[in-house]
Amino acid sequence: MSSIAHLIHVYGLLVVAGCIGLEGIGFPVPGETSLIIASAIAGNRHDLNIVEVILTATAAATIGRVIGYYIGREFGYWLLLRYGCYWRLTESRIKLGQYLFLRHGGKIVIVAQFIPILRALAGILAGANRMPRGQFLLANVVGAFLWATFFGVVAYSLGRQIESVATPMVWILGIAALIVIIIIGNFIRGHEVQLEAEAEKALPGPLEFP
Repeated sequence: MSSIAHLIHVYGLLVVAGCIGLEGIGFPVPGETSLIIASAIAGNRHDLNIVEVILTATAAATIGRVIGYYIGREFGYWLLLRYGCYWRLTESRIKLGQYLFLRHGGKIVIVAQFIPILRALAGILAGANRMPRGQFLLANVVGAFLWATFFGVVAYSLGRQIESVATPMVWILGIAALIVIIIIGNFIRGHEVQLEAEAEKALPGPLEFP
């Protein structure tokens, strides 16, 4: 955190935008940490404006995940069709993923913005599963704004106290992410046949190879 704080003091919101944008593309960089630190700095020393921090974070998260979406749409989908069999991803399971993003993609994208790891992968997964562009773009903007506003306002309000709660917060979110993934995985596994039948009904016919 001290290294990121130093970079933000030197380069300002460019560091925040860079970290959050790269995280949205899928790189393992501390985007959320940079948002929290920048917001705390705005609350402590007023070197930064909290509104500018939130808007920068929103824009960077939106753009990063849009890039991730198109990477997933152009290359992720092709990889699933070509090599998915090696990971037991049959055509019916790939179609199931498309169906889930078609039916619940908006909720998935918004919720994933608040969950570590999923936040970095949401755009790529949405693209690889052919989530409709308009639906993705709307959910992406809404999720990015809610996330930036929530963490920005909390860190701004706590100020210097954020250093003592940031690490426990990261651990809590990480554990919550693991629990969510396990619950969703178990639900899909337990209802796979039913969901695959619904997916085939909604998306009949063979998958299109790009």
